[in-house]
Amino acid sequence: MTVDRLFEGQEATWPPAARHVTGPWCLRDGQAGGKRVSAATLEGGFDPEAIAGAETGMARLGQTPLFMVRPGEGALDDALEARGYLRVDPVTILSGPAAAIAADPPAPLSTFTVWEPLAIMTELWAENGIGPARMAVMDRVQGPKTAVLGRRKDRAAGTAFVALDRDMAFVHAVAVSPEHRRQGTAVNMMRAAAQWALDGGASTLNVLVTEDNHAALALYASLNMTNVGQYHYRMMAPQKA
Repeated sequence: MTVDRLFEGQEATWPPAARHVTGPWCLRDGQAGGKRVSAATLEGGFDPEAIAGAETGMARLGQTPLFMVRPGEGALDDALEARGYLRVDPVTILSGPAAAIAADPPAPLSTFTVWEPLAIMTELWAENGIGPARMAVMDRVQGPKTAVLGRRKDRAAGTAFVALDRDMAFVHAVAVSPEHRRQGTAVNMMRAAAQWALDGGASTLNVLVTEDNHAALALYASLNMTNVGQYHYRMMAPQKA
C-alpha cells in the first residue's frame, strides 16, 4: 500500500464534482462538499511562482484558495506558510485488514447495508452536519458503494458511507446520534462495513480522521486500525471585518 494509492482510493470513493489540471496543479470543484473535494494538490514539479496560478484557478471556480499538503511536500508547505496560509485540519489515514475487523460480526439486526440510503439515514446525516452537498459526493461515486445503518434498542442510531476502489474500501461520513455514542454502534457499523468490503473483494478497510477527533481515533485503535498516512490543509486566515 503506497501513499499514492491511498490518495487515489480516497478520491475515487469521495470524489469532487470535477478535476481541472492546470500547470502542476489539480484543482477540484467541490460544490460545497467540504475541504477534501475542494482542495488543490500538487501533481507536478513544485515552483513557488506557480502558487499564484492555483489561486487564480480556484477563484475562477468560486472557491477560497485551499491546498492539501501530503507527505513529502515540505517545500510546498513552507512556501504556503510564507504566503500567510494557516495549517488546518491535520488528518490521519487509518487502515486495517477487512477480514480481521469483520471477524467479530455485529449482533443480528444491529446493522444493515443498503443503497440508496433510507430516509432515516439521510436525517441522521443531516443532524450531524452532513447535508445535501456531501450527499451529492456519495452520489458521484462510480464504483461499488453502500450505506450502513446502525441500530440500538430497536432505533436508528447511526449511519456511514462505504465505497470500494479495487482492493480498498473507504468509510466516510460516519455519524452516530449523541445518545447512542460510546454504546458500540460505531463499532458495529465498522464491522458491517468490513464484511461488505470483503464481499466486494477488498482486503483493507480505511478511514480518514482529523487528529483532534480523539474519540474516533480511540474507536479505530480498538479495531486495530493503524496509521498509514497523514496530510493537512493550508488556507488563508479569514479577513477581519
